[in-house]
Amino acid sequence: MLVCDVCGQALSSETAVRRHLRRTHLGRQPRCPLCGAAAAPDCEELRRHIEAAHPEPGPPGARRPELAEGLPECPFCGEAAGRELEAHVRARHGHLLGAPGTDTENSEQLYECPMCSLTCTNIQILEEHVDLHLEEHSFSEGGNIRDLELAQRLQTEEDKRQRSEEEKREREEFKKLQRQYGLDNSGGYKQQFLKNMEREVDRGRMQPFEYHKRKADMMECLAFGIDDGKTKTSGIIEALCKYYQNENKDVRRVWLSTGVDHFHSSLGDRGWGCGYRNFQMLLSSLLQNSLYNDCLRDTTLIPSIPKIQSMIEDAWKEGFDPHGASHFNNRLHGSKAWIGACEIYSLLTNLRIKCQIIDFHKPTGPMGTHPRLFEWVLHYYSTDNEGGAKVLCTSKPPIYLQHQGCPSQEMQKLLKQNSDGTSLKLLRRFVGSLKEKQYQIVAVDGVLSLEEKAARCHASQVLTSEKIP
Repeated sequence: MLVCDVCGQALSSETAVRRHLRRTHLGRQPRCPLCGAAAAPDCEELRRHIEAAHPEPGPPGARRPELAEGLPECPFCGEAAGRELEAHVRARHGHLLGAPGTDTENSEQLYECPMCSLTCTNIQILEEHVDLHLEEHSFSEGGNIRDLELAQRLQTEEDKRQRSEEEKREREEFKKLQRQYGLDNSGGYKQQFLKNMEREVDRGRMQPFEYHKRKADMMECLAFGIDDGKTKTSGIIEALCKYYQNENKDVRRVWLSTGVDHFHSSLGDRGWGCGYRNFQMLLSSLLQNSLYNDCLRDTTLIPSIPKIQSMIEDAWKEGFDPHGASHFNNRLHGSKAWIGACEIYSLLTNLRIKCQIIDFHKPTGPMGTHPRLFEWVLHYYSTDNEGGAKVLCTSKPPIYLQHQGCPSQEMQKLLKQNSDGTSLKLLRRFVGSLKEKQYQIVAVDGVLSLEEKAARCHASQVLTSEKIP
């Protein structure tokens, strides 16, 4: 708190002090606190009036002239003091009246600046001096305001620049993801196939006549919506069954799925087609099982990748997995988009094939491994037949599990009569070899009625899976 040097009043700030000085003390006409008589605007004249008209009290019994009516105000600070006004004036403002016992008749009246203690000899000079203080402070306050506005503007510009950079970075990352997952409108299977063949011709690895022949074959297959079979390897399960029956090492029991053909990526889908190739393998097994003849009566041959994309789009049009469809903008055909378990589930269910998604959403073993996944697969196949044979060929189709696959050349080595099993290293997976954070599999188990299909379509509005653990 600040105190007025004139009247001693407590004030909250320098601004309040200046306002108080101007309104209360500067330019105010003094009045005698005892009789109310007006005096010239000069404190010395007021002092002489008080001493002449109202001398100090005399001997006991002498009376002081009555005060003016009401409660007189102090001429210096405006405070109402009643009959104690004289004592108040002498106690609080004695320095303005002159010290008792001194000769002030010829002394010069001095006025002290309440802001810097400068002494002035004239009240008008003091007013002008105080005005300079006020103007200086106003200029300082204006400067502070301008500094604040500048700082705020600079901060706003910096925030805008950071938001712009963040948005640019997000756009670049989104485009990168689009390129990675084939959603950048760079073409699909057909465009990539032709581009890669042209590159092979440029490098001398393919003759022009072969280019035109393969292009014609590819265009014909796409027109009919069937796979060209150039990357297919058949007889895998039979070769495995024969190998394990003759193998005398530490393998105790073997469970095999029904027959399945292996499909590998080609020039048209290299780098993104694994999900489609896995579906082709699963479908090749279902086509060999009479249980699914009615569901697959319109799919007697393995469809091409563009055809599979159209089949998934058909499932979306039926109402399956709208959230997943929106992720692809409801369009796969003509793109290089990666697909996964949800798209395969929608496709199979739309064909009335009963299946489920099992989500091993976190590791269940040491070192980030998934032993529960292996336990589930073992249970899936071993419950089909509890016979005592070492090698069991079950009636269960293969499960859909996406991970790095094997090239056709290695698969064909397994079919040779003198195979020593070295190619199995690419097929066999141990607990320690599957260390991704999450795995999803699709398992087929029967057919659906039309009513069950409709119910599953409705349930897929919020597609869920069985989570383990």
